[in-house]
Amino acid sequence: MNPHGAGLHPLSAFLQPWFADGVPDQPRLNAMARERGLVTGNGAALRFVEPSGGAQGYEERAYLAGEIETRPDNRHDLFNALIWLAFPLSKAALNRRHFLALRDLRRQQSRARGPLRDALTQFDECGVIVAGTAPGLWQGLCAHCWREVFVDRRAELMRSTRFLVFGHASHDALAAPFVGLCGKALFVEVDAAWLEMPETAALALLDGRLAKLFDCGSFSPRGWQPLPLLGIPGATTQNQRADYYDDTRQFRPARTMRPGSSPGNR
Repeated sequence: MNPHGAGLHPLSAFLQPWFADGVPDQPRLNAMARERGLVTGNGAALRFVEPSGGAQGYEERAYLAGEIETRPDNRHDLFNALIWLAFPLSKAALNRRHFLALRDLRRQQSRARGPLRDALTQFDECGVIVAGTAPGLWQGLCAHCWREVFVDRRAELMRSTRFLVFGHASHDALAAPFVGLCGKALFVEVDAAWLEMPETAALALLDGRLAKLFDCGSFSPRGWQPLPLLGIPGATTQNQRADYYDDTRQFRPARTMRPGSSPGNR
């Protein structure tokens, strides 16, 4: 990544405005957080700080003290900070849900993370928002109808749907993408007016909707839709070819269930 973020992958390009003055260091990240009045899940003023090695975990420290552990010169943590800037309400809601779930587990004297925290972590690290006006295309992705959606209905997909990578680990991986790179997707239905909004306004509206979902939704690791990131139009020039989607290392067929089996008893 060069000093002005020009090395960002196309799927990370919506983060480009944060690189207007070069790759932001910790003081600059904190200045931007203060300018926007960012808070964590407990309403504490957000600050990006170096890891302390203390007893509190990441989510506890964020919730109770407003401190987001951010290692200097670390691309993974930089992208986490940038997603806090781009989706502040959603990240705060995830932090709040993590903390409350952790508190409940401790009351139960359980050392397990639990499926809710696992699901929230998966989306935080690898989530992809599929925002669109055509639920049928989303249903096609859920059915692994890759060629139908990405090839046969490509023009419709590009008119009706936006793919926004939320997971900071996915942004880190997109700096050196590899075959099989996959995200954990959810669908948010929007109207045609949203598609025409300026990017800043569209992100803010989407952020608010996601925050409400994360605050009260029921989640499990099986609930996310696997989505091959390099299949998204524009993610690589190679996917302009129809035969790109024949590569089953990335575009796996839907799993066929054995008679009498169900996802819940595997």
